[in-house]
Amino acid sequence: MGLLLLGIFLNGSVFGQNANRSATAETADSVKSEKKPNYASLPKDPRKATILSAVLPGAGQVYNNKAWKVPLLYAGFMTDIYFIGYNNKRYQTFREALFAFDEGDNSQFPSLNRDGLVRNVDYWRQNRDFTILLLVAIYALNIIDANVDAHLSGFDISDDLALKIEPKVETFAASNTQMGLSLKIKFK
Repeated sequence: MGLLLLGIFLNGSVFGQNANRSATAETADSVKSEKKPNYASLPKDPRKATILSAVLPGAGQVYNNKAWKVPLLYAGFMTDIYFIGYNNKRYQTFREALFAFDEGDNSQFPSLNRDGLVRNVDYWRQNRDFTILLLVAIYALNIIDANVDAHLSGFDISDDLALKIEPKVETFAASNTQMGLSLKIKFK
């Protein structure tokens, strides 16, 4: 009975909304056009920087005039690729030793039993998988960095802005003194 009433209520509300559908569609289109961000005032286009970094890592940084980041980015890629290969090689070695152990050959690692071989296989596989995820994270950070740099390209960093960190001592009562750091931003 409750479902029947719910169905009638929903059908009635749908028919009532169909009459105003064209007016609602026009309003939705105007809201969509108003919500679209305008990056024309920025010196660098964030969309272009993002696409460049996605296609060729480091290209977005060069577009943003931050070419000094490119060697750091590629050093991260190359280091991670090296460790992917190293961990995969160790994983394959212990995996083959485990298969050989199951067939009765214990010559590769005579001091390890089956449990030790299984632990090593799992350990090196986890390390390999983690370094693969790290490679994906480096690639994603490359894209995010290019996008954020392009967004901040119009940020005012003139001498009119100043940031100052000072030690500060406050007394709340006769015997209660607190010390800390004070962060002051000055707009000249």
